[in-house]
Amino acid sequence: MRAIVYTKYGSPDVLQVKEIEKPKLGDDELLIKIHAAEATKADCELRSFKFAVKWFWLPLRMAMGLTRPRNPVLGGYFAGEIEAVGKDVSKFRKGDQVFGTTKLRMGAYGEYVCLPASYTIVPKPHNISFEEAAAVPLGGLNALHFMRRANIRNGEKVLVNGAGGSIGTFAVQLAKAMGGEVTAVDSTIKEQMLRRVGADHFFDYTKEDFTKSGQTYDVIFDMVARNSYSACVKSLAPKGRYLMGNPRISDMLRSVLTCSFTDKTAIFGFAGEKEQELVELKEMIEAGKIKPIVDKIYSIDQAAEAHRRVETEQRLGIVVISMGGYESNVMPGEE
Repeated sequence: MRAIVYTKYGSPDVLQVKEIEKPKLGDDELLIKIHAAEATKADCELRSFKFAVKWFWLPLRMAMGLTRPRNPVLGGYFAGEIEAVGKDVSKFRKGDQVFGTTKLRMGAYGEYVCLPASYTIVPKPHNISFEEAAAVPLGGLNALHFMRRANIRNGEKVLVNGAGGSIGTFAVQLAKAMGGEVTAVDSTIKEQMLRRVGADHFFDYTKEDFTKSGQTYDVIFDMVARNSYSACVKSLAPKGRYLMGNPRISDMLRSVLTCSFTDKTAIFGFAGEKEQELVELKEMIEAGKIKPIVDKIYSIDQAAEAHRRVETEQRLGIVVISMGGYESNVMPGEE
């Protein structure tokens, strides 16, 4: 089978399409034919081994390979079709269209992947394409996790910093669906797209620092690792909640003090990426309440270009790699 592989850490140019052995099906596994996979910032960080948040660099390097990648095929989020099921699997059948996550097994950058049936894999929404479905699990699961922890009430002011990325675009939509008055923070080129998906207000971070605007918010969801913790907490209204998607160790420690000695709450933590949550996202998509915002679809042979697109931060939504071999420009917000 064909797969996008990397045998050393480095620039997007280390990605190459090669023929590798098709994975063998285990008794409790699914063999999935991959139709599309999201090209994520995490994929780019693993490929280069350069991370915005530094504290987990060493343990991750030990897990993924000290001198070279232990697993040469990236890809954590996918949509595809079940090719075969193991003898101990009962809840899936050959031909089922699914989407989900590969967890740390990775492998979605190949034409096929074998995954345990117990992983977060559910039926694909019937009203979107495979490429759009592949753009859901990362952003949708993380945004749902944090927006629920925020406990947004009708009419509350919610700010999403880093609103134009995979997680941010879903966070804006979910916060709006929960009744929030949403302010999005990102660069100028993303303003129209973010307003289309629900942002009521917009800050261009290249021109204005939202923490110096004098405005306060009931909820601040921050996906930007370099932001000032103290400035964000000061921008909270009384009993406000500060949610950190990319916390530094110092931010984690300071959050304990904030929660203990003020009326504000600082929250961090990774999404559990649970099956039931992905089912809920599927139902919301089918009901028209939220949608994946796809920036561009690249072919399997254009993986390096896909990674460059993600790293430039010029994308208007989510970048997807299609295993079907074609490239497509998507008008953001009009999927």
